[in-house]
Amino acid sequence: MINARPNMVRLLSLAVVLALMGYSERTDTLASGSTVASEEPGELVRVSPKASREIVVESAQVKAVTEGLTLLGRMQYDPDHVVRLSSPLVGIVKTVWVSLGEHVKEGQAVATVESAAIGTAYSDFAKAESDLELAKQNFRRVKDLYETHSVSKKDFDQAQNDLMKDQAEYRRARERLLTLKVPASELDKSRVERRISMRFDLKSPIDGVVIEKNLTIGQMVGADPSQILYTIGNLEVLQAVADVYERDLRLVGEGMAVFVEVQSFPNEAFEGTVTYVGEVIDPTTRTTKVRCNLKNLNYKLKPEMFVRIHIMKPVSESLALAVPREALIRIGDEDFVFVEKIEMEYERRKVVAGPLFGDLVEIHEGLKAGERVVVKGALLLKGALEKRRG
Repeated sequence: MINARPNMVRLLSLAVVLALMGYSERTDTLASGSTVASEEPGELVRVSPKASREIVVESAQVKAVTEGLTLLGRMQYDPDHVVRLSSPLVGIVKTVWVSLGEHVKEGQAVATVESAAIGTAYSDFAKAESDLELAKQNFRRVKDLYETHSVSKKDFDQAQNDLMKDQAEYRRARERLLTLKVPASELDKSRVERRISMRFDLKSPIDGVVIEKNLTIGQMVGADPSQILYTIGNLEVLQAVADVYERDLRLVGEGMAVFVEVQSFPNEAFEGTVTYVGEVIDPTTRTTKVRCNLKNLNYKLKPEMFVRIHIMKPVSESLALAVPREALIRIGDEDFVFVEKIEMEYERRKVVAGPLFGDLVEIHEGLKAGERVVVKGALLLKGALEKRRG
């Protein structure tokens, strides 16, 4: 019978040597200062020579980055660019001119309301106008008599006082009509030429989008001063709002540049500026509010979206492993990159991403310096994987 013991000893010795080599290689990797690659291999995807021409690969490099802070927050309306319209008088809605989501211009009519209050106000104005004319005539007459010593100083003072009272009443009645949107040009006409309508147009005071609409034709409005008929906002300027802990306040200041990310557009960063840092710390959460203005000319950002706000401090640079922002793929709450294994074969690698700085993003874990990363065409590879799954 053949003795198998020497063969077993040789196999065990070989296994120990291989294990020590693996340990040594891992120790060298950690000592090098690179981020640690995932021990579990990711999914592999191969592409055709034609498709590979659309893919650009670069080596991950350690770069100088700016110290920053990442906050979780929400998109909100800019309070300075939102108006809430209510009816200045009691009436019935006769026409609704705009719908929810419609763009409106400053001065554009959004609804027409018919109100008996306009008729009442015009009656008050007509009476005040008539009383003022009589007061003027009486004052001129008394003044002439007073200059000829035909009336007393007391009568002159009384006529002058009556004129001032009627002038004040006339101004009050006129201002009331102007408040009810009766054109001043109409009030300046003679009585026979005036055309005073019982209806008035509710108009938008800003350019914006109808974001709330709470009225219908035939509805009674104006009885409740707090009743909001329309909310109109200028969505071209929005605010990203977040809470920042007091320990991180040294990294935040008004005027600092920010980059905002949203899940809907994972490969796009929206630039903005810190416009407000709270003056008071919440005693319970130990945080204060930070508001950042962002231009939203293409309307991709929506109020109440969850966002990541990356605030860039313009000093204190350090070194970090970084890749172009376009290389990063976000799926749910996880980030991935594609790493080239061999020509036309790529591995999807899970990574832990840090803050953005310009067109680059820090990689804290999952990638080593020098590994070749897909920086253009990552979405193509993602689509190929999803198609293969099913």
